[in-house]
Amino acid sequence: MRTSAFLYPWDVVGDPEAAGRVAALGVRQATLASAYHSTRALTPRHPRHRVVTARHAAVLYPPDGRWDGRELRPYQAGDWAPGDAFGEAAKALTDAGLEVHSWVVLAHNSRLGEEHPDTSVVNAHGDRYPWAPCIAQPATRAYLVDLAAEAAVRPGVRGTELESLGWYGLAHLHAHDKIGGVGLGEAGQYLMSLCFCAVCRRGYAARGLDADELAAAVRAALEPLWRGASAAGGEGGAGAGWAEIEKLLGEDRASATRAWRDDTARSLQEAAVAAVRAAAPDGFQVLLHADPVSYHCGANAGVDPAHILSVADGVVVPCTGGPGPLTPFAEQRRADAVLAANFTVVSGMGGSPATLERDARAAVERGATHLRLYHAGLASDGDLEAVRKALAAL
Repeated sequence: MRTSAFLYPWDVVGDPEAAGRVAALGVRQATLASAYHSTRALTPRHPRHRVVTARHAAVLYPPDGRWDGRELRPYQAGDWAPGDAFGEAAKALTDAGLEVHSWVVLAHNSRLGEEHPDTSVVNAHGDRYPWAPCIAQPATRAYLVDLAAEAAVRPGVRGTELESLGWYGLAHLHAHDKIGGVGLGEAGQYLMSLCFCAVCRRGYAARGLDADELAAAVRAALEPLWRGASAAGGEGGAGAGWAEIEKLLGEDRASATRAWRDDTARSLQEAAVAAVRAAAPDGFQVLLHADPVSYHCGANAGVDPAHILSVADGVVVPCTGGPGPLTPFAEQRRADAVLAANFTVVSGMGGSPATLERDARAAVERGATHLRLYHAGLASDGDLEAVRKALAAL
């Protein structure tokens, strides 16, 4: 089974042993970040540092002239990944015998929202989410499509994985995050993630909704949760979650909001994948990080499995909590589509590298054709040894 390990360029650049160490795990591929959000990351084995602070979302290579004169454009990394850090890391990994694919984070960018607040999702209470660009806005869509093509198709790269190519909402680990005091459940998360920017308001109107009335209905539906009512339709209960959304908003309102958001995300995904393919050589693989429930928000974009498998070459699916999310994709999978089961292998981040062999076999039974390991740069030596043993057994 083809396996790839996620990496950041700063895991590799400046560490002459890094690429060989990754190859020794038994993986054939490295999925290397070329555009990434702000983060603070450990580098447990690097000879020069132990913590890297990426202060804002950035591209990890020099952007080209397509951005000249444009208001929305990618930010270059600072001292955490100077110059063409991606290219330098990719060469080292290739020289170690690994096939390199790019890892591109798209609609998740706090600096964009801070410097261009009108691009952000606006909830029913009027709060902006600077980390979440509204993917309905034409200028934002054009920026995301061009970023996808540029960041995906780097020299020597054989494929890409596009993350956050869809709606982002309330759920987001922000600096010193303190939004967990009220249990919103799946329905509350959806309501708090509905956007009410000017473009989305027009989108609702085109589907027969009055945006002001919809916002008032959302606020009314959320009010019991603020007072401490238990949220119905818990996280992971997709059917229960949507039934609760319909109960809170009414079936017609709920269906209209979902239609607007689904159509918006689908058309963006189609445009971004087409742009990548237009820029890429023949045989270039395009995968999306995806969730099989289309109204879900986040890094794993909510998609319709049949639609996305008709657009992209496959999907990367989160399986650390179990392989269940693979099933809807497996039911729609064509023979050549990739279903990559993504497992966290960092014990301190909720992963279980000690059970990777068992978990991978369970994923294969659900239809997985590839494995993804998050994240070889963050994992301890003990975690990596467990991964090496699991892959050898597989």
